[in-house]
Amino acid sequence: MVANALYKIINKRPLHSTVTWMELSAPRAARRAKPGQFVILRVDSAGERLPLTIAGADPVRGTVTVIYQKVGATTNKLDMLDVGDALADVAGPLGEPSKLEGIGSAALIAGGLGIAIAYPIAKALKAQGSRVDGIVGFRNTDLIILKNEFESFCDTFDILTDDGSNGRKGFVTDGLSARLESGKTYDEVIAIGPLPMMKAVCALTKKYNIKTTVSMNSIMIDGTGMCGCCRLTVGGETKFACVDGPDFDGHLVDFDEAIRRGRYYREQEQESMARLCRLTGEARACRI
Repeated sequence: MVANALYKIINKRPLHSTVTWMELSAPRAARRAKPGQFVILRVDSAGERLPLTIAGADPVRGTVTVIYQKVGATTNKLDMLDVGDALADVAGPLGEPSKLEGIGSAALIAGGLGIAIAYPIAKALKAQGSRVDGIVGFRNTDLIILKNEFESFCDTFDILTDDGSNGRKGFVTDGLSARLESGKTYDEVIAIGPLPMMKAVCALTKKYNIKTTVSMNSIMIDGTGMCGCCRLTVGGETKFACVDGPDFDGHLVDFDEAIRRGRYYREQEQESMARLCRLTGEARACRI
């Protein structure tokens, strides 16, 4: 492995069995990072380029925080590193920052790991004096992360779980629908999470003619718009999540196309994970 001492792991802790919070030394990225942006890192010089949203930045300490889920070979390799180990490189901040100016009231909808992206946005909205209604959803109580941190920047907060093991039983669309049906209005709804979840939120808000922004987690390689892997269709035009986004008008996104593209490399991902399992000899599931 070729590592760079500039990009050391400063802190690391599990949020649950498959999700990890990690603070990295990345002074240049920390100085310029804004909510909504991301970094691309490599575990080693021959490794895959991994895009991760910046969940927090400390320009004084020169660190950025990322939160990742162990779902494939690269995220599992990253998780094998410990505090004091170094990465090959961390590039960023990349992407356009979230456009939050002028939002007086917002419903911030997060599903699963999307709460890691929504958290710095909630913090920024609160800092500018906006009203924030937070609605978050998880499959079950064991998968809940950042609940207290996120809730601290919300005026109201609803948590829903698919199985009803925490908060209300249901989906984030149920929570948002209840608010809209009661007459609640918003300058903007911001939805972050799995593509089917964001698609469902946009279908709901379109009925109420509420501006809705989504954060697109397209497959990405270089992060500069050259490879074209993160392309998606927005309002009939081709856009690139890495340079035009990751935030887009959700009512214009072709979610069906984005969902199909997200499945393109499933077989290769499974092969890569199986290869890592054979190399490490660790008892872990070799499929994703």
